[in-house]
Amino acid sequence: MQPSGVWALKPSADMTAEEFHDWQALLERRTGQVLNEQRRSFLLTHLNSRMRELGIGDYQGYYQQLISGPRGAVEWSRLLDRLTVQETRFYRHLPSFELLDRYLQQHLAQKAAPWALWSMGCASGEEAYSLAIAAAEVERRTGHTQGFGVIATDISLGALAKAREGVFDPRRLQALEPELRDRYFTAEPRGQRIHPDLVARVCCARLNVLDLDLAPWTGMDVIFCQNLLIYFRRWRRRDILNRLAERLAPGGLLVVGVGEVSGWQHPDLEPVADEGVLAFTRKRL
Repeated sequence: MQPSGVWALKPSADMTAEEFHDWQALLERRTGQVLNEQRRSFLLTHLNSRMRELGIGDYQGYYQQLISGPRGAVEWSRLLDRLTVQETRFYRHLPSFELLDRYLQQHLAQKAAPWALWSMGCASGEEAYSLAIAAAEVERRTGHTQGFGVIATDISLGALAKAREGVFDPRRLQALEPELRDRYFTAEPRGQRIHPDLVARVCCARLNVLDLDLAPWTGMDVIFCQNLLIYFRRWRRRDILNRLAERLAPGGLLVVGVGEVSGWQHPDLEPVADEGVLAFTRKRL
């Protein structure tokens, strides 16, 4: 028996090479991200799911809807939530957070104003709240109430909504030490809710990295840009890092995903001597 309604509409089992090229170009043009051949099935899965919901039976028809007028812009935002990789967890790359802990402790006395930290490509907020936990832990251990705020940016409005809510699947907390889970989370039926004091420290904002020039944040003490650059062309990775370098305060720390960029240098930055982390500090004036 065939299903009724829109679920009976079956988009093409596969798209033509020309159609795939159009989708590749659209995604790169609007987000900078490169969708290679290996991720074709990822694209088809999410397109088919959304097209069935809308009752659209062919890829070209859906493509035309996305590029046409205000309604297309709204639908693009909804689709982007599905095409944006949001798999992450707390303290995802432990060596990076060990470096951050050392950095904050060493530089506490060098700044009177609150720390400003930035999570680029924050997804549903795990990295941003990890930065907040790390800063809170340094304050707790040292007794030095420096104060801090975390900016969490992502292109996906859906991911940012989850980040603002601050409730996480317990599996996302597996890398956290038990005392940190007990100190900063409360169990509830839907998952683990992060402490309201930390939620108040994190500001979530939508940002397309192609519009990084428009971002108002400067003088950042710490910028984390991990598991984001791998989706961009090499020249764009370097361009993004150059712009982030300009946003660092003197002495500020930039942490990048290991293996996401090679051979990049900036005249104002110095590499951090740590084999387990790819990081740079901005030279002091």
